[in-house]
Amino acid sequence: MDVATPPIQYCSECGRPCPSDELARFGDRLICADCKNAYAQKLREGVAVASTLVYAGFWIRFVAVIIDGVILYVAGMLVQLPLAGLLKSPQADMMLMGAGITYLIEMAIAATYEGVFVSRFAATPGKMALNLKVVRADGSPVSIERAFARYFAKVLSGLILCIGFIMAGFDSQKRGLHDMLCDTRVVKTGN
Repeated sequence: MDVATPPIQYCSECGRPCPSDELARFGDRLICADCKNAYAQKLREGVAVASTLVYAGFWIRFVAVIIDGVILYVAGMLVQLPLAGLLKSPQADMMLMGAGITYLIEMAIAATYEGVFVSRFAATPGKMALNLKVVRADGSPVSIERAFARYFAKVLSGLILCIGFIMAGFDSQKRGLHDMLCDTRVVKTGN
């Protein structure tokens, strides 16, 4: 008989991943056993609970996007090889059809890349390389639906002259437009 393991969630205080059944819930925050007593004492004393998330700034996120871009570029080239005949066709309609098919396939690859990595590992390989992760405001993981929505919100951030990305440099929580729309944060991990 296969015993299901509880999902991994993150302590709102230290950010450490723990099985969900090992975390104590205080309102909307999840606290691990190591942080529980200190957190409860803060609540008894009326001390404002400060967020322990360390938000990733614009430039480190930019480098992560470059790393992911290189990975997706290689994947895109592999997709374009079989369609090279359509892209070099002397007929304009065949060439446009090949370009459209290529664009849709590349978008599907990028959306799947972002959705699966962010929902399953809390980061794309570019973010993992720089010890960053994508989380919800309380430090909890991002669902696969929200991760896919975040990808398409990033497309929107780029369509408006990249202003949606630039916003991360000016927001107190370093959120881009796509983070604001999907209620996500990009944070530094302690690794």
